[in-house]
Amino acid sequence: MRPLKMVDLELERRFLGPRLDAAISEVLAHTQFIRGPEVHKFAQELGNYLGGTKVIPCANGTDALQLALMALDLKPGDGVIVPAFTYVATAEVAALLHLKVRWVDVSLDHFNLLPEELEKAWSPEIKAIIPVHLFGQAAPMQEILEFARIKGVSVIEDTAQALGADYIFPSGERRKLGTLGEIGCTSFFPSKNLSCYGDGGAVFTASEAQAARIARIANHGQDTLYEFAEVGVNSRLDSLQAAILRLKLPYLDEFNARRRAAAELYDGYFHDIPALQIPYRAPWSTHIFHQYTLRVLDGRRDALKAYLAERGIPAMVYYPKPLHLQPAYYNSAYPEGSFPNAERLAKEVISLPIHPFLSEDQIYYIAEGVREFFK
Repeated sequence: MRPLKMVDLELERRFLGPRLDAAISEVLAHTQFIRGPEVHKFAQELGNYLGGTKVIPCANGTDALQLALMALDLKPGDGVIVPAFTYVATAEVAALLHLKVRWVDVSLDHFNLLPEELEKAWSPEIKAIIPVHLFGQAAPMQEILEFARIKGVSVIEDTAQALGADYIFPSGERRKLGTLGEIGCTSFFPSKNLSCYGDGGAVFTASEAQAARIARIANHGQDTLYEFAEVGVNSRLDSLQAAILRLKLPYLDEFNARRRAAAELYDGYFHDIPALQIPYRAPWSTHIFHQYTLRVLDGRRDALKAYLAERGIPAMVYYPKPLHLQPAYYNSAYPEGSFPNAERLAKEVISLPIHPFLSEDQIYYIAEGVREFFK
């Protein structure tokens, strides 16, 4: 059996084959490595996939979040609501811009921001909410958007782990994640569902004016060469990465479907183990399984991880310490115990390998390793 990996980019490389070589060779031939035609074509194609939104490519997903906050004209001291259980980038950009981070707790089921926690975090200085669509499915956006509408604040969607998933409204209407809030952001890091072979990211907005503003900020604050309308940053997706993303975008739905099929096989092996909670499927969202994340309910998460490692089975813990307890973000107003769900998940979650090229034999081997541990 092939050695197990959390994400097997070598198999993906084989699948893409000569088409990938041709896409890269074309960029090498025209030598427009920055702002080449592939970047503009990819932005248009991804925008079409998302239902007609405007896409502004940038250097990485963290930059995408920073560009979004800068485009909203948030000032130092303004508040931003962020879930306590997520990757650091979501809070990091707020801290870099000298904004006040206001944490909220998350669900023990879907792992995303709990709308009922928003009122607890509310203060007049709040100007934006950043829901993170964690592990591949949507936060409860209808409630979040309604809260934001009532309070008159912006919503920035962090879609780095859920590109391609749909939000399902009670009416049955479906919209792609990243297009529900005022601004959406994503990452194309190599482990993502739509990934490049380096760093990359993008910002989404339905507003032509806002798209132009974000593009200007990402280009040193200039619309015209050497005319700087505002203070900006340098954040670009290069042409080689755009060429790779253009090639992979048509496979996004197929690859997400393969991930779902793998998740269903895992579920079948784990549903009868009392100490495990299999991933929850929110009724308001499709799930693309950026991660297949279990909860270990009997306190033996770390022991399970070590047991699997002995058998050549990789597993990851995302995230072992919630953000409000991290040294860089610690605030005495939020001591341990402030966000019990986030703190509990940090001790219970474990993610197993999942990617479009995971075979049934590999899934069986991984699942048997887990089942043996709990015998």
